[in-house]
Amino acid sequence: MKFKYQAKNRDGELQVGYVEAATRDDAVTILGGHSLFVLSLESAESTSFLDAIANFLARPGRKDFIIFARQLSTLLEARLPLTNAIKILCQQTTNAKLKEALVQVGEDIDGGLSFSQAMERQNQIFPRYYIEMVRASEVTGNLNEVSSFLADYAEKEGDLASKASSALIYPAIVLAIFIIVAFILVTFVFPSLGAVFAQNNVALPWYTQALLNISSFMSKWWPAIVIAFIVLGIVAFDYGATQEGQAILDELKLKLPIVNKVYRPVILARFGNSAALLVHGGIPIAQALEIISRMIDNTLYKEAVENIAQDVRQGVLLSESLAKSKDLFPDLVPQMIAVGETTGKMEDMFNRLSGIFTREADQLTSNLVDLIQPVLMIGMGLMVGLLFASVLIPIYRLTSSFS
Repeated sequence: MKFKYQAKNRDGELQVGYVEAATRDDAVTILGGHSLFVLSLESAESTSFLDAIANFLARPGRKDFIIFARQLSTLLEARLPLTNAIKILCQQTTNAKLKEALVQVGEDIDGGLSFSQAMERQNQIFPRYYIEMVRASEVTGNLNEVSSFLADYAEKEGDLASKASSALIYPAIVLAIFIIVAFILVTFVFPSLGAVFAQNNVALPWYTQALLNISSFMSKWWPAIVIAFIVLGIVAFDYGATQEGQAILDELKLKLPIVNKVYRPVILARFGNSAALLVHGGIPIAQALEIISRMIDNTLYKEAVENIAQDVRQGVLLSESLAKSKDLFPDLVPQMIAVGETTGKMEDMFNRLSGIFTREADQLTSNLVDLIQPVLMIGMGLMVGLLFASVLIPIYRLTSSFS
């Protein structure tokens, strides 16, 4: 949930902003952790479904964030102070939501908050991995270097995510168009044909009779059916936004036959990228794993990495702990990590793992696009053929009876 708050910092300055938290108590805890004394806290959730859609459409896209990350990296490499860099980005950013968030970040930094704390207060805009990496860089003092790595990482993430989604977008669009056309035919066209067949006592095949029965029902009740689907869609969307719904969705992503082939390598590539970046920044493995667990957007992997981090803190080798989660991490991962532990080249092994799974995701995406399109065309062709056969055969019998 999103809450709007008014609070005072250690210096007694008034601050206003938004915070994301599961409950009101969690929001107070988060703000307290940032040394803020809460004066008021109220829900800032959208009051209607249309407001939620409007906020979703207005939020910055992946491309907006990639441009922001690259520009920030360039400005920091030019040795500009962070506050000046944020002000310049506010002027250059075209997305209204991102501009508003950057203005608030700049004000919070001027008010004494760190860069990561300021961004965390706008965590509906900035990705979790970016916030956590900035927080780690503040500890090690290499924000300039990490910002460059983060810009590269954001570009890789964007490229990987776009390739993964492209494998499913085209089939989804084609299928949606087919469903809409079939709905129009079944609901508004076929009932009139059924009346013609009935008047002329045409013998109908069983599949035609079944289709006409469905058409008769749809023509009478289609408004209620459409409303029911819309309501179910809204309920499913709201449930998917809850922690329980997100956990179920994350599990489905790893179990659905086609989706998991693309989704799993993407998660593992992100794991390798993040680990390499953190190790390069001098973060200890256990702390790096804790940061990665907050960056991963899958509940099952998040819990697994948290458990692995605890094992490492207790002295268990990373490769041994990874080997316990064979259902999430294939044998290749602990084997390569074991090599890195032996040679002392952990960063290199993480980079190699990232490269392997990135190539795997790319290859699977290309193969899926090539495979799904003909399979979808064949399936739709069969469905279209069934629809037309259900109509053309009775029409043929009807015209034959006149001759």
